[in-house]
Amino acid sequence: MRTSEHRSFLVWLGLITLAFGWLLWPFSGALLWATLLAIIFAPVYRRFLEGFPEWRNLAALSTVIVVVVLVLIPVGIVIASLVDQGGELYQRVQAGEINLAHPLQQLKAALPDWAASISGRLAGIDLSALKERLSSLVVPAGQQLAGHAINIGQLTLEFVASLLVMLYLLFFFLRDGDELSLRIRDALPLRAGQTAEILDAFTLAVRGTIKGIILVALIQGALGGLIFWLLGLTAPLLAGAIMALLSLLPVLGSALVWVPAGLYLLLAGAVTKGIILLAFGTFVIGLADNFLRPILVGQSIQMPSYLVLLATLGGLATFGANGFVIGPLVAAIFLTTWHIYAGSKERQKVRE
Repeated sequence: MRTSEHRSFLVWLGLITLAFGWLLWPFSGALLWATLLAIIFAPVYRRFLEGFPEWRNLAALSTVIVVVVLVLIPVGIVIASLVDQGGELYQRVQAGEINLAHPLQQLKAALPDWAASISGRLAGIDLSALKERLSSLVVPAGQQLAGHAINIGQLTLEFVASLLVMLYLLFFFLRDGDELSLRIRDALPLRAGQTAEILDAFTLAVRGTIKGIILVALIQGALGGLIFWLLGLTAPLLAGAIMALLSLLPVLGSALVWVPAGLYLLLAGAVTKGIILLAFGTFVIGLADNFLRPILVGQSIQMPSYLVLLATLGGLATFGANGFVIGPLVAAIFLTTWHIYAGSKERQKVRE
């Protein structure tokens, strides 16, 4: 009888947990980032708490203000600048100031007669048609973005609401983080050692992901935007932002931007700028990942690069923009769980 009641209670517990999760799903992004920021800025909160140990509310509020000043305001400024530069770039392409077919024209003109004839036969390149096709791709994309401008007000309202919820949750996660951690440890149906290992792995994975993936991506994006600005290229902030996003992916990363841009400059006749961009990308942007990631990550997260790539792409496809963080976190917890299981199997064999 007791077993039947226990099973019924577990079923009810599972159902009500799913219902509560469905209820909170619209604010899942706010909940996720409040948790991540609380883990990252927990040392800052503890530092404030050392200064006034009897004022936990003040310590948590001070930490939230630090997050707003150091994270949210700079991100807002960058996003506003990206919108401006993206619109300027679209207008220049539409006005014909940026001719994407021009480098191909120069490349074809520089080829010997026999090579030009062979390339023409093999590729059948019609430069005027290519220019029209490129324009037909860029212009409708801009028109489609303009068509969605009507929803900007609604999206802004939703974003502000999520942001306020995130800051509200962040305050309580900072203030009551230790108590929440103890409750989670007690509630999980695992051994104390297993629970502690999984939660510790989650905390290390959060810090390792933020420091080792996002921070390195931001540094690479900043370096890319800097060299674009120094060379006087179009939309340096936009280029840096795209490089930062692509740097989240291992293997190629930001090279998907600066390599084509450097080749474009070479073909367009700006040989010096092209060489400088390719050299800077190879020896500064490219090597930044190899030098900075081990320093920033350390022993926080141990995953092969191919697994990070798969986890990031899978998280992006499943959870959208938040998947850049969720994917590696799930992968890290997956590896830790299997490590615990393998260790328990080994201990069981030794006992036998």
